Amino acid sequence: MLEEIESALRPTPAHEALAKGFGLTISRSDMSTLAEYQWLNDEVVNFYMNLLVERTKQNSELPKLYAFNTFFFTKMAAEGHSAVRRWTRKVDLFSYDIVLVPLHFTMHWCLATIDFRKKHIAYYDSMGSSRERHNCLHKLQLYLEAESQDKRGHGLDWEPWKLQVISDLPQQHNGSDCGMFTCQYAECVSRDAKISFGQQHMPYFRKRVVYEILHGQLLPV
Repeated sequence: MLEEIESALRPTPAHEALAKGFGLTISRSDMSTLAEYQWLNDEVVNFYMNLLVERTKQNSELPKLYAFNTFFFTKMAAEGHSAVRRWTRKVDLFSYDIVLVPLHFTMHWCLATIDFRKKHIAYYDSMGSSRERHNCLHKLQLYLEAESQDKRGHGLDWEPWKLQVISDLPQQHNGSDCGMFTCQYAECVSRDAKISFGQQHMPYFRKRVVYEILHGQLLPV
């Protein structure tokens, strides 16, 4: 396994396709962002989110999961619901238990989640101090209201809903692991698991995700 992982992390040839799935192709250059101290790119994060969704499809005991891609929130926040209306043309968001929203703020990865069971919109940040956090929660609330009006003809009853910045989280101790923390927050949330990893686990998680992408499925937890 380790030899396979190390081989996949070799930098050349950069454009060689190492994995395909979910309408995505992971090149050797993309995979290299999983090497230690590298910033994860959109392709890797999107592929991993799809692996999480695929796992829930194979296990009816897990929450029903949907994941937006990493470009969704930026476009929605800047241009409003109408700009992303077609993204859910064939999707009933309200039929899912959990929706994952990976967030890419120029130089930092975070995660937002929408839990329809608990009526909860949450924000996860491995640096704990992003100025975007409250704006993000508000934007997602506005999006859900517009989506409900558009798809169901009525708004949501917001009285039981809670918008929360999750504060008791493992934090990164360097400037490069935010993407990995974001992926692992999502992994835990997707199976209703306690978030109990730390910075010391990041080298392992990076190698593990390389292997999972290569094989197109998540390893057992």
